[in-house]
Amino acid sequence: MTKHITHSAIVGLVLFFASLPSLAQAGADTYKAKCQMCHGATGLGDTPAGKAMKAHPFNSPDVLKESDADLVVIIKNGKNKMPAFAGKITDAQINDVLAFIHTLPK
Repeated sequence: MTKHITHSAIVGLVLFFASLPSLAQAGADTYKAKCQMCHGATGLGDTPAGKAMKAHPFNSPDVLKESDADLVVIIKNGKNKMPAFAGKITDAQINDVLAFIHTLPK
């Protein structure tokens, strides 16, 4: 019985960790499709659209001080010239994008 529980736990962990790259990829794909045009590949807002809209770099103090909950609200409702994404992407996609943003260099 103990062998069966251990085996199940190991299989569960392997499946869980195998799914992590796909979650990161989902966030990267959504970011590329919806965010990169303004925020840039590295999140610095250094694209022509980002400069025109004054997109804040993700490593700027005003962005770094925001909690994840605050960033979710900003993504959903927009802020300044950033459009709202509520109804355009799912809550799961927003969370995936947020997780992806955290992987970008600071």
